[in-house]
Amino acid sequence: MIPLFVTRIRQWYIFFATGVFLAIAMLSGVLQPMLENEQLPSKPQPIFHGNLSQPKVAFACNIFWGEEFLPDMLNTLDTNHIKITFFIGGSWGKRFPDLVTELAKRGHELGNHTYSHPHPNTLTKEQNKDQILRAEQLIMERSQIHTHLYAPPYGEYNDTVLAAANELGYTTIMWSVDTIDWKRPPAEIIINRVMKKVNNGSIILMHPTEPTAKALPELIQQLKGKGYTITTVSDILN
Repeated sequence: MIPLFVTRIRQWYIFFATGVFLAIAMLSGVLQPMLENEQLPSKPQPIFHGNLSQPKVAFACNIFWGEEFLPDMLNTLDTNHIKITFFIGGSWGKRFPDLVTELAKRGHELGNHTYSHPHPNTLTKEQNKDQILRAEQLIMERSQIHTHLYAPPYGEYNDTVLAAANELGYTTIMWSVDTIDWKRPPAEIIINRVMKKVNNGSIILMHPTEPTAKALPELIQQLKGKGYTITTVSDILN
């Protein structure tokens, strides 16, 4: 017959061992996903706005047409001592190489807007890379500037598009305020759209259109009146 104290010891041992086992199992269930997350690299993400703590906004101007309105826009920017970011379409730059050079000469930041303005979501990773690289080569030849910001046409992106840009060393840029100026609304509408939505770190999307050129002087004054500094995309990302 087993003494009572031996039986009690066995019971406590079984209880203790079971508790330790359950604790280890619970910790494994909690820690394993954490460890896996630490090991998995995070997917690249697009940027929609800059630093929220500083009263700065960026103008992001995508160019695939509208070259006839660029001189007025550039003169307005020069008058106000403002440098912005122009995202250059490669095939457009091939047709107007002197304008690519002029944008760089005036001190504006240049970004990449693909070569032929395709729908990026319909392309493979390698096709997306080819679009970016062809535009990059042309911009480099005309400006001696190596681009590192990428604005996908139509604002399209998926994991493939983002991975292609990221693997080439690009940050994918979207926007937080859209002028919708490609529809050629009156200048007053463009100004109102921006002023209703703008805040610290806003990326303001625009294109070289006639109403944009007309809206630019007043838009700049209103933004300055609200205490905003207008600058490049790279500047507000810092």
